[in-house]
Amino acid sequence: QVPLVESGGGLVHPGGSLRLSCAASGITVDYNAIGWFRQAPGKEREGVSCINRSDGTTYYAESVKGRFTISRDNAKKAVYLQMNSLKPEDTAVYYCAADPDLYCDPGTIISALDFGSWGQGTQVTVSS
Repeated sequence: QVPLVESGGGLVHPGGSLRLSCAASGITVDYNAIGWFRQAPGKEREGVSCINRSDGTTYYAESVKGRFTISRDNAKKAVYLQMNSLKPEDTAVYYCAADPDLYCDPGTIISALDFGSWGQGTQVTVSS
Protein backbone atom coordinates (compact mmCIF):
# COMPACT_ATOMS: atom_id res chain seq x y z
CA GLN A 1 0.00 0.00 0.00
CA VAL A 2 1.31 3.43 -0.94
CA PRO A 3 1.93 5.42 2.25
CA LEU A 4 0.72 8.74 0.86
CA VAL A 5 -1.62 9.56 -2.01
CA GLU A 6 -1.77 12.98 -3.65
CA SER A 7 -4.70 14.32 -5.65
CA GLY A 8 -6.00 17.61 -7.02
CA GLY A 9 -3.44 18.40 -9.68
CA GLY A 10 -4.35 19.58 -13.14
CA LEU A 11 -4.07 22.30 -15.75
CA VAL A 12 -4.82 25.87 -14.71
CA HIS A 13 -4.33 29.30 -16.24
CA PRO A 14 -1.90 31.77 -14.70
CA GLY A 15 -3.55 33.50 -11.77
CA GLY A 16 -5.78 30.52 -11.12
CA SER A 17 -6.06 28.25 -8.09
CA LEU A 18 -5.78 24.57 -7.24
CA ARG A 19 -6.17 22.64 -4.01
CA LEU A 20 -3.96 19.60 -3.57
CA SER A 21 -4.80 16.86 -1.10
CA CYS A 22 -2.52 14.36 0.58
CA ALA A 23 -4.08 11.29 2.19
CA ALA A 24 -1.80 9.65 4.72
CA SER A 25 -4.06 6.70 5.53
CA GLY A 26 -1.48 4.26 4.18
CA ILE A 27 1.12 5.19 6.78
CA THR A 28 1.46 2.50 9.41
CA VAL A 29 3.63 4.42 11.88
CA ASP A 30 3.03 7.68 13.69
CA TYR A 31 4.21 10.76 11.85
CA ASN A 32 4.56 14.40 12.77
CA ALA A 33 5.63 16.43 9.77
CA ILE A 34 4.01 16.34 6.38
CA GLY A 35 5.64 18.33 3.64
CA TRP A 36 4.88 19.30 0.09
CA PHE A 37 7.67 19.19 -2.47
CA ARG A 38 7.73 19.88 -6.18
CA GLN A 39 9.99 18.88 -9.02
CA ALA A 40 10.06 20.47 -12.44
CA PRO A 41 11.77 18.77 -15.41
CA GLY A 42 15.53 19.06 -15.14
CA LYS A 43 15.39 20.60 -11.68
CA GLU A 44 15.99 19.33 -8.16
CA ARG A 45 13.11 18.51 -5.84
CA GLU A 46 12.19 21.68 -3.94
CA GLY A 47 10.55 21.93 -0.54
CA VAL A 48 7.40 24.04 -0.79
CA SER A 49 5.66 23.80 2.57
CA CYS A 50 5.44 21.74 5.72
CA ILE A 51 3.05 21.37 8.65
CA ASN A 52 3.28 19.64 12.01
CA ARG A 53 0.60 17.18 12.96
CA SER A 54 1.26 18.00 16.60
CA ASP A 55 0.77 21.76 16.74
CA GLY A 56 0.05 22.99 13.21
CA THR A 57 3.23 25.06 12.90
CA THR A 58 4.01 25.67 9.26
CA TYR A 59 6.88 26.41 6.91
CA TYR A 60 6.70 28.02 3.46
CA ALA A 61 9.34 28.50 0.82
CA GLU A 62 9.89 32.15 -0.09
CA SER A 63 8.69 31.49 -3.61
CA VAL A 64 5.18 30.56 -2.41
CA LYS A 65 4.68 32.73 0.67
CA GLY A 66 1.44 34.67 0.50
CA ARG A 67 0.10 32.47 -2.32
CA PHE A 68 0.03 28.94 -0.89
CA THR A 69 -1.62 27.79 2.34
CA ILE A 70 -1.06 24.42 3.97
CA SER A 71 -3.60 22.92 6.37
CA ARG A 72 -4.30 19.61 8.07
CA ASP A 73 -7.17 17.44 9.20
CA ASN A 74 -5.71 15.03 11.74
CA ALA A 75 -8.95 13.05 12.07
CA LYS A 76 -8.83 12.29 8.35
CA LYS A 77 -5.03 11.92 8.29
CA ALA A 78 -5.02 14.45 5.47
CA VAL A 79 -3.05 17.55 4.53
CA TYR A 80 -4.04 20.12 1.95
CA LEU A 81 -2.19 22.71 -0.10
CA GLN A 82 -4.30 25.61 -1.33
CA MET A 83 -2.46 27.26 -4.21
CA ASN A 84 -3.60 30.68 -5.36
CA SER A 85 -2.23 33.18 -7.89
CA LEU A 86 -0.48 30.36 -9.70
CA LYS A 87 2.38 31.18 -12.03
CA PRO A 88 3.91 29.22 -14.92
CA GLU A 89 6.98 28.64 -12.75
CA ASP A 90 4.79 26.68 -10.32
CA THR A 91 4.48 23.96 -12.96
CA ALA A 92 5.88 20.73 -11.54
CA VAL A 93 5.01 17.34 -10.14
CA TYR A 94 3.95 17.91 -6.53
CA TYR A 95 4.72 15.28 -3.91
CA CYS A 96 3.72 14.97 -0.29
CA ALA A 97 6.01 13.32 2.22
CA ALA A 98 5.84 12.42 5.89
CA ASP A 99 8.30 11.84 8.69
CA PRO A 100 7.84 10.75 12.32
CA ASP A 101 10.68 12.78 13.78
CA LEU A 102 10.88 16.01 11.80
CA TYR A 103 9.50 19.24 13.25
CA CYS A 104 8.49 21.92 10.74
CA ASP A 105 9.85 25.31 11.66
CA PRO A 106 9.01 28.56 9.86
CA GLY A 107 12.67 29.49 9.59
CA THR A 108 14.12 26.14 8.52
CA ILE A 109 14.19 25.07 4.87
CA ILE A 110 12.94 21.52 4.43
CA SER A 111 14.91 18.91 2.53
CA ALA A 112 13.69 15.81 0.76
CA LEU A 113 16.38 13.91 2.68
CA ASP A 114 14.49 14.60 5.92
CA PHE A 115 11.36 12.69 4.91
CA GLY A 116 11.00 8.92 4.91
CA SER A 117 7.60 8.26 3.32
CA TRP A 118 6.48 9.58 -0.04
CA GLY A 119 3.56 9.67 -2.38
CA GLN A 120 3.69 9.16 -6.13
CA GLY A 121 3.01 12.78 -7.06
CA THR A 122 0.41 14.80 -8.90
CA GLN A 123 1.08 17.00 -11.94
CA VAL A 124 0.35 20.72 -11.75
CA THR A 125 0.58 22.65 -15.00
CA VAL A 126 0.13 26.42 -15.13
CA SER A 127 -0.21 27.59 -18.69
CA SER A 128 -2.28 29.90 -20.83
